[in-house]
Amino acid sequence: MKRFSLIAALFVLSTFAFAQGSAAKQDETAKKPANQGVAKPATPTAPGSTESGKAPASKTGAAASWKQVKIPPLPGFKPQEPKRIQLANGMVIFLQEDHELPLIDGSITIRGGALEVPKTKTGMMGIFGNVWRLGGTEKMTGDQMDDYLESRAARVSASGSMESTSLSWSCLKDDFSDVFTLAIDLLQHPAFREEKLSLAKTQTKSAIARRNDDTDSIVGREMDKIAYGPDSPYGRTAEYDTIDAITRDDLVGFHKAHVYPNNMIVGVSGDFDSAQMEAALRKAFESWPKGPADSPPKVDFHDPKPGVYFAEKADVNQSEIRLFHLGIQKDNPDLFAIDVMDEIFFSGGFSSRMMNDIRTKRGLAYSAGGAMTSPYNHPGIFYLVAGTKSQSTVDAIQAIEQLVRNMDKDPATEADLRRAKDSILNAFIFRVDSKDKILSERMTYEYYGFPADWLERYRAGVEKVTLQDVARVAKQYIHPDKLATLVVGNSSEFGKPLSTLGQVTTLDISIPPPGSLNKNAGGTKPASPANTAEAKALLSKAVDALGGAKLQGVKSVKTVRAENRVTPMGEIPITVNATVVFPDRLSQTMQTPQGDITIVSTPSAAFMSTPMGAQDMPASVRQQMGQELKRNMIWVAQHAADPSVSVSLGQAQKIGDVNAQALDIDSSGSKVTWFVDPSNGRIVRIQMQQDTPQGPAEVVTDLSDWKPVDGVMFAYSSKSTQNGQPSSSATVKEIQINPTVDPKIFEKPAQKQ
Repeated sequence: MKRFSLIAALFVLSTFAFAQGSAAKQDETAKKPANQGVAKPATPTAPGSTESGKAPASKTGAAASWKQVKIPPLPGFKPQEPKRIQLANGMVIFLQEDHELPLIDGSITIRGGALEVPKTKTGMMGIFGNVWRLGGTEKMTGDQMDDYLESRAARVSASGSMESTSLSWSCLKDDFSDVFTLAIDLLQHPAFREEKLSLAKTQTKSAIARRNDDTDSIVGREMDKIAYGPDSPYGRTAEYDTIDAITRDDLVGFHKAHVYPNNMIVGVSGDFDSAQMEAALRKAFESWPKGPADSPPKVDFHDPKPGVYFAEKADVNQSEIRLFHLGIQKDNPDLFAIDVMDEIFFSGGFSSRMMNDIRTKRGLAYSAGGAMTSPYNHPGIFYLVAGTKSQSTVDAIQAIEQLVRNMDKDPATEADLRRAKDSILNAFIFRVDSKDKILSERMTYEYYGFPADWLERYRAGVEKVTLQDVARVAKQYIHPDKLATLVVGNSSEFGKPLSTLGQVTTLDISIPPPGSLNKNAGGTKPASPANTAEAKALLSKAVDALGGAKLQGVKSVKTVRAENRVTPMGEIPITVNATVVFPDRLSQTMQTPQGDITIVSTPSAAFMSTPMGAQDMPASVRQQMGQELKRNMIWVAQHAADPSVSVSLGQAQKIGDVNAQALDIDSSGSKVTWFVDPSNGRIVRIQMQQDTPQGPAEVVTDLSDWKPVDGVMFAYSSKSTQNGQPSSSATVKEIQINPTVDPKIFEKPAQKQ
């Protein structure tokens, strides 16, 4: 609405100037004799033209072309500056009155973030902000806060980032006192409840499990690792183990170390009287004593090692490309010239040199661009990006390299300079087109120690940039010889091998399973020796109990079972029809209240079919399902004597009335633990790590009600837990061994028209 108002005002002003010019022309015409000032052409001219080639003036004196309209200069833009207040305890407050709507918004920025979190707990700040808010206060749970705020159409939120944490609120003017009181209670007395921490960790691990599904996610993550280093706070990646290592004490300790008034900047905007708001904030904060000042660690930065880096993603037909080295900080005195240069060559969208050369002229990419990023307090990254079909990967990289090397041979022109400066300055107004944006900018400058008039300095600096400045900074800050090249794509479809560009470093983007980062930590119990006579004997007894020699004749199994799956909304009854064709095909249809869902996995494809249609699943899912089949009891039993299957004795457990012995089985890299009754070889429990939509989980399934089918034993009843919480129970309704299997069940359905 505010942006529209600004544009509308400019339009009205232009229209007014046009009307004024037209009226003036009409007045001058009325004062002249009828033939005065009208020149007759010496020679005939084309219709609609004049001797000078310009459009003829209207007989009424009105401008015949928009170029003839004289528009007076717009008045200077002077945004309303917020009022700055500093309390005796060091807290800085900004107040920005805005009476357009009866709302009051506030935010508190607190110094201290992920920079100060140890590597072993990477990912903590995202969880910190989540649990801070959802955990509620000592007096009110997060769920109670939700109900309280919802009834008032209000919001209170918290977040954690690399360099700071924040708490904010938004409410109607009449509810300010209630909502502000609640926000201050949350700021000073958070509960960080354990159950909300567990939920946040599960959600974070779910995101980790999906992080390789998208090429953009992969290329951004790996670029940061290479540019800053995997051990740098700016290059670290959260893993299952770093999330598991986070405790409630960590969150409480971080809050206690940083949440003090001298580490805070408070900003409030909205429909209030500044004097009254200042009094309310002083009453809330002024008596709060100072605490220790935040002292983030010093981080060293070095350009990445030049070379070619590659991450394989076999389920795509396109490549994501990045060429990059370290960039600049925002306090660099050449920032203005660098931004103009950047706009001309890389970041200017369809007008940029890179887009025109790589996409428009050469047709090597569907997107191309780049940027010289400039954070406030550390070097950013200069990067060039292109997305292209797999076959064009090497050609696109070579074209980008050529463009960068030839920047001095094909320098910017006056037209380039004018367009770039206009683009930057015309977009500039939208950074301060509302009072809350002005407040946000001002708080940012306060946080990083930039001058209050930084925006005005930036605008003036851009206006002064010359072509000589552009040429100088391009040569000084862009280094073709320092560029690292990163590609994420399907190497089997590349038109030319990446080795054409030089030696290739292959990146391992696999997700480390839980426990893998800490497996060498002190105190870890050593693994039992594999394939001992005792372990093999118990495995053989378990195989005999499943059916012995009869198992070798099982080629496929069809199962129909009734399940109750436990969800946050309660138990959902479903029927599952599953067909397994050994060794590597699975089709499973779940009959749910919302319709049938079918999941199919074969060596060459994996897809899911729902009432909305069918869609492919990532290669990682297909690989996961293939691994699951190798943990199937029948598969393991059939290959128990193969070298690909190893077994060792684990820790015994009392399960019901049975003193069960654990058998840790590794079946071609797929690990599962059977808990076996030593007296008869019956498997009473299966335990494994399994990827779920919420991330990896320890899945434990208790088996009972064993019955024979064609000489092979099956458990007709089972109950499962995930990470100790009930997840499902199932009862088998029907089992068929070696049924006739229609091969079409493994084919992806045609898309609905």
